[in-house]
Amino acid sequence: MPAELTTLPGLAIVGGGAAGLMAAEVARAAGIEVDLYEAKGSVGRKFLIAGKGGLNLTHAEPMPGFARRYGVRAPQVAAWLADFGPGELRDWARGLGVETYVGSSDRVFPQDRKAAPLLRGWVRRLKEQGVRFHVLHRWEGWDDDGALRFRNGDGELRVRAPATVLAMGGGSWPQLGSDGAWVGSVAAAGIEVSPLVPSNCGFDVGWSEYFAGRHAGAPLKPVVAHWQDLDGTPRSLQGECVVTATGIEGSLVYALSVPLREAIARDGHATLHLDLVPGRELERLRAELGRPRKGRSLSEHLRRQAGVDGVKAALLREVLDPQSMADMERVATTLKRLPLVLRRPRPLDEAISSGGGVRLEALDADLMALARPGVFCAGEMLDWEAPTGGYLLTACFASGLRAGRAAARWLQAADKS
Repeated sequence: MPAELTTLPGLAIVGGGAAGLMAAEVARAAGIEVDLYEAKGSVGRKFLIAGKGGLNLTHAEPMPGFARRYGVRAPQVAAWLADFGPGELRDWARGLGVETYVGSSDRVFPQDRKAAPLLRGWVRRLKEQGVRFHVLHRWEGWDDDGALRFRNGDGELRVRAPATVLAMGGGSWPQLGSDGAWVGSVAAAGIEVSPLVPSNCGFDVGWSEYFAGRHAGAPLKPVVAHWQDLDGTPRSLQGECVVTATGIEGSLVYALSVPLREAIARDGHATLHLDLVPGRELERLRAELGRPRKGRSLSEHLRRQAGVDGVKAALLREVLDPQSMADMERVATTLKRLPLVLRRPRPLDEAISSGGGVRLEALDADLMALARPGVFCAGEMLDWEAPTGGYLLTACFASGLRAGRAAARWLQAADKS
């Protein structure tokens, strides 16, 4: 017996994250009937988790610097942000009764730093505006007649919609619904998809058992990272990271995840150099470490003369053999540029976000699939990346707005023809 077929009067949206909800809002505002389908039991789950430690809604960095954070996709994302950038996002939150403030790092947060009140108010408003929500509906692609296929507790159902926005997230949060299960169906429909890869992620180094056992979880701060972009351009950035049982992670490492990941893909490894004593110039360090030890142990000498102890001293011993540790010139040089060979990024389901996804070249400027007219894509399932700090969420909102508005125009044009 064929699955039940439902014919919708307007727009079907698949995915209830920030991009899908924003697409629903702008399409409904344009007078379009909207049905939103979500695989989980409630919408906005990743949005809530993102706000668990304080919802970083956007960032106060001015344009064009803000747009440059999207790397090779900066030109395309900049076009989305021109319609809905960080200022518009703050105004939108204010419209829901949520005031925001700029923190010391220029990150923008709600005054109460919570995600739940914002999400509750948003969903309530969408329902009042007439958006119909269908939770526990997992999308399984299209049938041979072009209808959307869903699986829910009652079995399979088919939905025919004159236009669709797909906003199913990437692959980095499977427990929250962003599991990348859509990739096969979208690719089979002729829409080009780049493989999903971890982004804003940690990396494996391969510590000795002794080092990992004693220092996993220890913070490294402050340090300066030195690396080379894929074109060989030297780069550096100060920040903080954390030693893990297998390697390193944390905000500084996440910010470098794209060039490091791509270097590993190209060369089989990537070398990251850390300056463990960024407040001391090399010549000063050489002079300090060259002073007589006067019977003190090497550990005490490092602590007194260079302020190096704990995990930083252990890192030094991890990369230098005992003979090299006795050479203060070598020690000083290594403290300023300690080499870490990164072997692989951590798995996708541990990453904060994912790269890859629906290639922007497979879409027009309105995010409609060239191979599937009437199907629009938005959010993290698109092939763009950004660092943490509010940039990810802002582009999800902006792409959802663009796709939702374009889908509304598509439907309105179809009604007139």
